[in-house]
Amino acid sequence: MTGKANKIHPYLLKLLELSIKQKASDLHLKAGIVPVVRRFGNLRPLAPTLKELSSAELDDIVNTLLDEEQRRDLKNMKEIDMGYGVAGLGRFRFSIFKQRGSSRMVCRTIPYEVPRITDLNLPPILQNIANLERGLILCTGITGAGKSSTLAAIVNQINHTKNKHIVTIEDPIEYLIRDKKSIITQRELGIDTTDYKRALRSALRQDPDVILIGELRDRETIETAISAAETGHLVISTLHTMDARETIYRILNVFPPEQQAAIRIHLASVLKAVISQRLATRKDGRGFVPACEVMIVSQRIREMIEDPERTGDIPKAIAESKVSYGMQTFDQSLIDLLDKGWIDMKHALEITNHPEDFKVLLSGVKMDSDNRFNSSESNDRMDSYLEGNKNSSEIEFDFTNAQTKSKKRKF
Repeated sequence: MTGKANKIHPYLLKLLELSIKQKASDLHLKAGIVPVVRRFGNLRPLAPTLKELSSAELDDIVNTLLDEEQRRDLKNMKEIDMGYGVAGLGRFRFSIFKQRGSSRMVCRTIPYEVPRITDLNLPPILQNIANLERGLILCTGITGAGKSSTLAAIVNQINHTKNKHIVTIEDPIEYLIRDKKSIITQRELGIDTTDYKRALRSALRQDPDVILIGELRDRETIETAISAAETGHLVISTLHTMDARETIYRILNVFPPEQQAAIRIHLASVLKAVISQRLATRKDGRGFVPACEVMIVSQRIREMIEDPERTGDIPKAIAESKVSYGMQTFDQSLIDLLDKGWIDMKHALEITNHPEDFKVLLSGVKMDSDNRFNSSESNDRMDSYLEGNKNSSEIEFDFTNAQTKSKKRKF
């Protein structure tokens, strides 16, 4: 749902203004603790002078923000998400819910300006992906991995370069996208339509060229998305999966076993790319940079999707197609980020799926034709990344009184 800009509690407005000044991504409001922000991945008190919020104060903030229908929805459903624009300040996504019987609120800051692919430090191959005319593009990752920003950047490129009708179905609308070369139709669940399934079916009758679906939540939405891609539309959506292989399995597993062989064929024919991402913390403390696995559906990948015996080998095919197709695995992405000096070795080992394999890859150890390890480089490369990270420190906070204490990191 989307709120109106003239309906906001003065104290919440003050907190949001402070959050924007600190370049925080999220503001947390909880009874019994001081307001907390997430800045560059770390939680910390918004300001040392702010007092703890009481349950009554938080209820007042929530009730001022919501209209009568929204209050009723919160009472019945115990949670509500809404987009909200504040003139002269910014746009926010509010998640309001109940915990231990009291109100709880998280406010996500959404920039007014729609990002470009280059702004987000995404792999250059995404510019080619955004130029596709038809098929299915999926962006995957956990909540908070930057999927919405990546989708917005892809749509932004299409909007600035092509004459298309782009229909988005979102819950809630985050980025407000203005018409440039394309016509933009943004529909929000709860305001403009009732659910993804109905909106997607209707979109096919609205002369779309590009359809963005906020999330593939169920079997019917997945079926309709595949059908739309088969009929010549470009369909862009998200899934909460960690990588391309898991994405294939997740889609297949929503269908009964007797249908999966047919779905494999349909999926292999329409799927064009899977971008799976995580946010890595920059070592300079200036926020995040995406670590992305990128799978382009080449003929080899297409055959692997169709053949159940070969689907498990998709990560290997991605790793071997970096030069020829611009694909990359997570580990290859992490090595690129290390080479650029954007992240440190300790953090890379924390977010890789397989730390030991990553160390082997980083050291330049490769398998020869007889499946024996051959070191093409020494371990000096890895040692150089580890050097200089031994004196890093972090700050811990006590959110009940906003006091800080220093803590040495152990490596």
